[in-house]
Amino acid sequence: MAHDSSHAPPHGRSPGHAHGHGHGHAHGLHDAGGSRRAQRRRLALTLTLTSLYMGAEVVGGLLTGSLALLADAGHMLADAGALALSLFALWLAEQPAPADRTYGYYRMEILAALANGAALVAVAAGLFLEAVERLGAPTEVLGAPMMAIAAGGLLVNGAGLAILHAGRGQSLNVRGAWLHVMSDALGSVGAITAGGLIWAFDWRWADPAATIAIGALIVRSAWALLREAVAVLMEGAPGHIDVDEVRSALRETPEVESVHDLHVWTITSGIVALSCHVCAADDVSQRELLERLQELLRTRFGIDHVTIQIEPPDFQETRGVV
Repeated sequence: MAHDSSHAPPHGRSPGHAHGHGHGHAHGLHDAGGSRRAQRRRLALTLTLTSLYMGAEVVGGLLTGSLALLADAGHMLADAGALALSLFALWLAEQPAPADRTYGYYRMEILAALANGAALVAVAAGLFLEAVERLGAPTEVLGAPMMAIAAGGLLVNGAGLAILHAGRGQSLNVRGAWLHVMSDALGSVGAITAGGLIWAFDWRWADPAATIAIGALIVRSAWALLREAVAVLMEGAPGHIDVDEVRSALRETPEVESVHDLHVWTITSGIVALSCHVCAADDVSQRELLERLQELLRTRFGIDHVTIQIEPPDFQETRGVV
């Protein structure tokens, strides 16, 4: 039996058999921990900026009579909640896990992303309803003050986007927060545009029309986020990894006769796991084969969290129905 195990928690996909079981868990989890701390700082700073300007938009929306500004302020409130939820999920993911949670709390980040996506859809639905009512009975809006206040909101959102930009490709949770801020920035752009049209041409319908356009963009972003979060929770293969290509690469390794029970999934953003059973020739060195397979998966596919069970050609497994 060749067994190489490090500090990372086992994922429990493959039962350990006496014929060869290897774990390859490099430093991905430690690196992810450092990345989470940086993400937490970015989220905290963005949350502070968003909360400070949200009150100004509420006052501005009431004074100018602008639905787009009030919608933007409501969206900022949703942003603040989303950022707070993302912060909590990142904090919880780093807490020591009890024995009955072998993955720890990593999936809390994905649940937070799912909640943020659902919140975006709810915000968009509210905007649609209010905008349709306003289209039927346009109200007087002060265009110039509306533009000024929305421009301030755009600056705040731009700062938030810049702060979160580095982390959005590393974490689905942070990406959800980034999308909230991005959709809010679009709301500010819509409010500025509508304010300009009202100020120049007295087109009062521009205010609810801009709100509807903003809502449509929010739904589009939310749908992409929800789809990716559900894919992770359903333990689908990550979109950037071709499972057939992984299987072929393993089979092409010298002394590997067949590969079965191959699973590739995402534990949380940035942590991809793989487990499989490999049938090898009788005279093969299991340790050397494990090292070659782990190196292949790490360098070619970027998969560090690996569990491989090596079996002789004549090995027959006894298992129940899966």
